[in-house]
Amino acid sequence: MPVAIITGASKGLGRALAAALAGRGWDLVLDARSAGPLRSAAEDIWAGGSRVTALPGDVTDAAHRADLVAAARALGGLDLLVNNASALGSEPLVRLDALPVAGLRAALETNAVAPLALVQEALVLLRECGGSVLSVSSDAAVEAYPTWGGYGASKAALDQLSAVLAQEEPGLRVWWVDPGDLRTDLYTAAVPEDDSSGRPLPESAVPALLGLIDGAAPSGRYSVPALQAALR
Repeated sequence: MPVAIITGASKGLGRALAAALAGRGWDLVLDARSAGPLRSAAEDIWAGGSRVTALPGDVTDAAHRADLVAAARALGGLDLLVNNASALGSEPLVRLDALPVAGLRAALETNAVAPLALVQEALVLLRECGGSVLSVSSDAAVEAYPTWGGYGASKAALDQLSAVLAQEEPGLRVWWVDPGDLRTDLYTAAVPEDDSSGRPLPESAVPALLGLIDGAAPSGRYSVPALQAALR
């Protein structure tokens, strides 16, 4: 069975993608900072029959990253690494003149440094399996939105790291993907005054991501709304 590591898998897009992959017979290593929600997600997914290893922890911690990769190795290898865990840098988001420098550092550590470090940790397994890396980006990485500067900068860094990784590792597929505007806890924390009830649920983005995975799409930057339009 193919094996995936998914970070930030206790809720939102990470949990939705994990459930979809489990339904297709994938074995999973799941990460999140909060043990309780992660355990609940893993139990729901495990009920479908896949082997699921849930490891609560912070992706910015080197020992935790090593544990994630060791768990994948114990399941047989690593076919897919999903860098989904994210940090805003400030909750709610604020203008750059009020952004705490420590918050920017935290966003960069979670959204750019940790994904690269996890790729480095997992690279031997990924190369052995001819695997894929899917990193969840944002339109804030390429568009200038007031108050989204710190978060957008961290996702722009993730995009550039992904683009270079794709050049350096032609035997892997590397995708950096804007999931579109979704109804997530992250968005609510970012802009609590905004009514997000009309936004699509995270599950709506999963078919487009599965299309990338199933089709072994070439490395590159993708937008879920554009992929959805192509599927219509």
